[in-house]
Amino acid sequence: MSVITTIEQLEAIYGFPGEASTVKVADRVTASYRALMDQSPFVALATCGPEGLDCSPRGDLPGFVRFHDEKTLMMPDRRGNNRCDSLRNIVRDPRVALLFLIPGSGSTLRVNGRAHVSAEPELLASFKMDGKAPRTVIVMTVNDIYFQCARAIVRADLWNPDKRVDPKTLPTPGDILAEMSDNTVGGEKYDREWPERARQTMW
Repeated sequence: MSVITTIEQLEAIYGFPGEASTVKVADRVTASYRALMDQSPFVALATCGPEGLDCSPRGDLPGFVRFHDEKTLMMPDRRGNNRCDSLRNIVRDPRVALLFLIPGSGSTLRVNGRAHVSAEPELLASFKMDGKAPRTVIVMTVNDIYFQCARAIVRADLWNPDKRVDPKTLPTPGDILAEMSDNTVGGEKYDREWPERARQTMW
């Protein structure tokens, strides 16, 4: 096995990025990048902490990552599993990255920066849905932002409805929980009750 251990070795294999790969990078949210962001209902949030790295899915109504100004984004922390992996990381290491997906579009949007977690009451109230405010909001300062070309989405054929996987062919959350807990948690009852539980706790 030939292990690459230096930047020089990488550059010998890949060369250097072309102009289109570098000119697209901005240090602020431009009008075009905001237009992409405002149509996205899904973001992957990457954080790092003493225990290592974490990547968390975040989904909401399109535009849920709020443009505050050209250097500042805000994202509500909606109801979840209360592990708080991302939040625990941010309070100890502010470095974060976002990857926006836009259904139907090959373009993705990447944002790198630094963040803090806010529990400011007025800010929380501004993100209310169905009368319910998030418990915290992630406030991000943008260091760099750029779109990613469509090759990954095209290769994956991600938005092709004919390529959707039948959920019945996959292990369910209840199956996995039962397996991992020697049947003390999860099972068919968990799967049966989850849709209504999720409906009642969406926000």
